[in-house]
Amino acid sequence: MADQMMQHKADELATEQTIPAGYKQTEAGLIPEDWALVTIDDVASFSGGSQPAKNFFSSEPKDGYIRLIQIRDYKTSEYETYIPAYLARKLCSEHDIMIGRYGPPIFQILRGISGAYNVALIKTEPKRLIDREYLFYILKTDRLFLLMDMLSQRSSGQTGIELPALKAYPIPLPSKQEQIAISNVLSDIDALTAGLERLIAKKQSVKTATMQQLLTGRTRLPQFALRPDGSPKGYKLSELGDIPEDWEIKQIIQFTDCTAGGTPSTSIASYWGGEHPWMSSGELHLKRVFDVSVRITDEGLGNSSTKYVPADSVLIGLAGQGKTRGTVAIAKIPLCTNQSIASIFPSAEHCPEFLFYNLDSRYEELRELSTGDGGRGGLNLAIIRRLKVIFPDKTEQSAIANVLSDMDSELTALELKLAKAHDLKQGMMQQLLTGRIRLPLEVQA
Repeated sequence: MADQMMQHKADELATEQTIPAGYKQTEAGLIPEDWALVTIDDVASFSGGSQPAKNFFSSEPKDGYIRLIQIRDYKTSEYETYIPAYLARKLCSEHDIMIGRYGPPIFQILRGISGAYNVALIKTEPKRLIDREYLFYILKTDRLFLLMDMLSQRSSGQTGIELPALKAYPIPLPSKQEQIAISNVLSDIDALTAGLERLIAKKQSVKTATMQQLLTGRTRLPQFALRPDGSPKGYKLSELGDIPEDWEIKQIIQFTDCTAGGTPSTSIASYWGGEHPWMSSGELHLKRVFDVSVRITDEGLGNSSTKYVPADSVLIGLAGQGKTRGTVAIAKIPLCTNQSIASIFPSAEHCPEFLFYNLDSRYEELRELSTGDGGRGGLNLAIIRRLKVIFPDKTEQSAIANVLSDMDSELTALELKLAKAHDLKQGMMQQLLTGRIRLPLEVQA
């Protein structure tokens, strides 16, 4: 009996030593002593949506109609739907917290639109104990999302989110004053990221417009805009419309050539894991390819139709699902590719970066040029060799490419800053919403 008492005392001492001062162990982990442990059901209520029959839907707003909100409406306004107001059973404001019942991805936490909401959405209302903004951030935590996603996958996603599990989920809850202080900090980071996203979208629009002007010669860089006598250069009629008087049209085959790659047999392990970089069409989204994720061996290289292409080769997706076909990138290192990528070789007659931007701006055109091969559609080397490019001399090509490259560098820096802001927010959410980091009293006040 004495031994049991001594062991119990030792266990208590060990527990005390592992719990920091000012904290307590709970079902949700260590939380501050002055925080409560509650469930989401204690602090929130849920109300599912409704909708009338589709024959009442209208794609245009009308008198007496109200917008019917669906999950996709939070990403695009392309599919706006309206229903008679008298049939609107469940309403929400732009401030209400909405949960996407189905996926993918399941359990999206949404807000920002007012109207009637359909059966795929659940409105979440805060109860007296919790601040609305604080509830919003609690619902957006990664840990809760992973739980809801896992439970959904068990049922193949057919039943949507598991509402009983969501209601039973334990959360630490500080005072209302501290909740508001935490929400304000996270809201400031949201404002920062939203501002960066708007700036990136604006810069991207400027770049797109600049590409359209510079790559067609509609706007000339100042150092190329005048003739030797100082008069402005004009335009001439061509098969592709008006082009600058000192530009020309060439097919790709007239200044370089292209090739396609291949894939070593996936059933022979000795072909894979070597030193030769091998690129699949799924990596074309990298745009500027400085490295790839897969390597093949000497044996794999020698026993397949893949081959090295030089750095500065312009890459085009020949086939593939989704948006891969017609996607353009540029190899910044020598590498091998699979058979779904065409590689246009660099040459002494053209600037590879200019060709990259030219073809990258013609994505829709490349998609339309795809053949109906096998019913799936796809580009081929013959089509690419016949592509026509409007060309200035190489010096002007390089100057145009440098302007666009500078814009890309600025966009990349902003996107990196945005990624860091997102990471910062996730880290702060994890620390602040669990009480691992406490805000100073003056911030709470």
